[in-house]
Amino acid sequence: MSNQLVIRNMTRSELDELVGWAAREGWNPGLHDAELFWATDPEAFIAADLDGKLIGGGAITSYNGEFGFMGFFIVRPEYRGRGLGNALWHARRERLLARLRPGASIGMDGVFAMQDYYAKGGFVFSHRNMRFRAEIPERPATSLVDGQDIVPLATFPFDQVLDYDRTCFPASRPTFLRGWIAQPDALALGCRREGRLSGFGVVRRCREGCKIGPLFTDDALAANALYSHLAGFAAGGPLFLDAPENNSAAMELVHQHGMIEVFGCARMYLGPPPALAHERVFGVTTFELG
Repeated sequence: MSNQLVIRNMTRSELDELVGWAAREGWNPGLHDAELFWATDPEAFIAADLDGKLIGGGAITSYNGEFGFMGFFIVRPEYRGRGLGNALWHARRERLLARLRPGASIGMDGVFAMQDYYAKGGFVFSHRNMRFRAEIPERPATSLVDGQDIVPLATFPFDQVLDYDRTCFPASRPTFLRGWIAQPDALALGCRREGRLSGFGVVRRCREGCKIGPLFTDDALAANALYSHLAGFAAGGPLFLDAPENNSAAMELVHQHGMIEVFGCARMYLGPPPALAHERVFGVTTFELG
């Protein structure tokens, strides 16, 4: 037993194992998260081995070298408190910096208890992203909320969706977005105004219930209409939405629909915070890849 920690790239099957750990931690991953995350950036998944045994891992996603995101950071419970997670976290940060162009920023959503730790690593607090939960009845009421025109997202050319997403996310992410909006066990909808895209949202089935993410719209009217239509996909079970606290309209939306706060993360950045249309972000995409 050498007790030597080895940091290396993760295999595809190990990512499935990491997702299983996340489910046991209560992170409630989507049914197809592993395959979609891997397709986005297979080099992003970093493993920590101790004497040949996988004891931890995490993601260091690079979006074309323009923006990085650290997520999915897990160490098996029996190996915590020994400095192994610290070694893994710092190794991931350095590896991700090496994958980005000089001056590019890195984002992360960290649990509040670890916020001071991440600050020591150079990350600066931006805002809180709060997870909310609602119980959706078997037969939710359906109505044309505020007369908004809600249509399948595939109605719009993909380039329009990609351009809209770029106003709400720090880098272009065509590979991720193309797979995300077309994934099985999901529904992707857009809001149309005068023939143009004025917002979109995706709801996907998870280990427990469904999650909406992203929910990006011009304003509260479009967000409310999209939420109401997406919620029907979760009929008979729980629905989750990760809403940013720095958008007051997003906070009004979750309270309007009777959602209850169940979890939260601190959005932090290493490097300059990206310039985003924060008023459009009613729900973040994922805590794992941004």
